[in-house]
Amino acid sequence: MSYAKEREQNIARNKAILNGLGIDPLKPKIEPKENLRKKVAAKKRKSPSPESDELEEPPKKASRLADDSNEPGGARRSSRLAGKTVDYKQEQDRGVPEPITFKRAQKVKVGQVKSKRTYDPHMYGHIPDVEVGTWWATREDCSTASVHAPWVSGIAPGPNGAYSIALSGGYDDDVDEGYAFTFTGSGGRDLKGTKTAPKNLRTAPQSSDQTFEDRNNAALQKSVDTLKPVRVIRGFKGKARSKYAPSEGYRYDGLYLVKKAWIEKGLNKGGFLVCKFAFVRMPGQEAIPVNDGGDDEFDE
Repeated sequence: MSYAKEREQNIARNKAILNGLGIDPLKPKIEPKENLRKKVAAKKRKSPSPESDELEEPPKKASRLADDSNEPGGARRSSRLAGKTVDYKQEQDRGVPEPITFKRAQKVKVGQVKSKRTYDPHMYGHIPDVEVGTWWATREDCSTASVHAPWVSGIAPGPNGAYSIALSGGYDDDVDEGYAFTFTGSGGRDLKGTKTAPKNLRTAPQSSDQTFEDRNNAALQKSVDTLKPVRVIRGFKGKARSKYAPSEGYRYDGLYLVKKAWIEKGLNKGGFLVCKFAFVRMPGQEAIPVNDGGDDEFDE
């Protein structure tokens, strides 16, 4: 079976799973459009005053003071000491003056990270002072806001389920319908990467099965049982396949519940297994804005 055909079948199956979870009542009749952010133009350097074509003459360097003695090899003396007898030995013994203030740089221990966070990201539910729909330019900003702590990983695991996930790009057969989506777990990739990109872990091909023994996948599987809400941020990389992804940056789209977890054959050359999860958005939250350039492939 061709890749395109298998992908089409997987998408149809994932859609059926989401439709079976009853997501239609969650969708508003009129979906708001996202507010595009204006790009700030770079500030131009101030050019010289157009009133005059003359260039300002640079300040002249101070000339060296002349020696008091005209004899070759004579000692140089400051003009302020002219006519005075100076004990140079005493002058040299004065020592180095101590600084007025001295602040030692604070060293960071190995493994310690300087954080600007106001709240601990290891909590379930909303982060205080962060409204649904809040937007950030980078994953680092999301982490600083405590909404999704990892800068790279898409899953933030906790003892009673996952705290949060990042939905950005993902696997080709995942379906994002805004108020419900399917999500593929982590693992199954060679941590050494590929020969051409040995450190590019995110693009390494699937080389083994994913399992629920993986810490991240185990956390999402536990979320099904505990019903702990999971924070979800959407990223711009999903725009090509979903109208609910932001056109740029990352957006907090609120709390979701993990309704189902299962394992199936993945969309990869080796036919390795992947962990799949179905998320449904909790009611009573702000509507998700839609972009104007998303693919209509997932629309009803």
